[in-house]
Amino acid sequence: MIITKIQGGLGNQMFQYAVGRNLAIKNDTELKFDNSFFNTISADTPRIFVLDKFNISGNIISDNELKKIKRSNLQGRSLSKRVISKILKITEAIKPIRFRRFVGFGDIIFHPEVLQIKTKKTVYLAGNWPTHKYFKEINSIIQNDFSLKNDLSNQAKLILNKIKNTEAVSIHIRRGDYILNNKTSSLHGGICTLDYYEQAIKIIEQKTNNPEFFIFSDDIEWVKENLKINHPVTYVSGNGIPDYEELVLMSHCQHNIIANSTFSWWGAWLNQNPNKIVIAPEKWFNSDTDIRDLIPETWIKL
Repeated sequence: MIITKIQGGLGNQMFQYAVGRNLAIKNDTELKFDNSFFNTISADTPRIFVLDKFNISGNIISDNELKKIKRSNLQGRSLSKRVISKILKITEAIKPIRFRRFVGFGDIIFHPEVLQIKTKKTVYLAGNWPTHKYFKEINSIIQNDFSLKNDLSNQAKLILNKIKNTEAVSIHIRRGDYILNNKTSSLHGGICTLDYYEQAIKIIEQKTNNPEFFIFSDDIEWVKENLKINHPVTYVSGNGIPDYEELVLMSHCQHNIIANSTFSWWGAWLNQNPNKIVIAPEKWFNSDTDIRDLIPETWIKL
């Protein structure tokens, strides 16, 4: 089987699922999820397993089954996060990828050899895999997998109806942990400034006739006070709509302005408008991290 470690927020979970799904299809085998991360999350960045809200293929692996597989593959060694990290580094250094049982990369560069894995044994994937290149061969399958199992809530249906009757443009503004959490803030904070959003809105104005903007944010009051838009605006967040429904609403907009966040990345990627305009930040991290594989070529980098 293919086991993929699921961790982090919804956007990261979706990338982790997508690479596992593609490998499971290629190997004609089953896909299972290790979601043990959600048993040990920290209080300052609470996360929950959300993939089960979608029509995904695969099942959560049981603790007993996972222990047996890990024990067999690692010859009885402890499976703490520290040990797994060390083993991943060692196997990357000395084993061709087709012979590995644990496969993980800490960067966000596309590693095409991952998709060449051919095995009749169990493979465990550990990483975030944030690029569409890991699943572009099965785009239509992933699109279908990330349709919701259940109907939208009534509040979300009202928003969706409005989106479908306008030239809708989603804007995602992430503050929250990008402002309050020291570790996350140092990595991602301060990149998508007001100037970024103002420039993005100007591009949309130049390329569309009657845009209407739909705002998604974890700090909607800040957005209301600080981002001035001379067009009709609907503030989606703050109305009790769950995040997975917000993501689906983003995907129904005709165009998207995203943050340096995998959450709105997926909202834009799932947008099936063939003429969509997607504006993304050229910088994703407060570092020199190479993101050449993160942003699709057709998107506008600003």
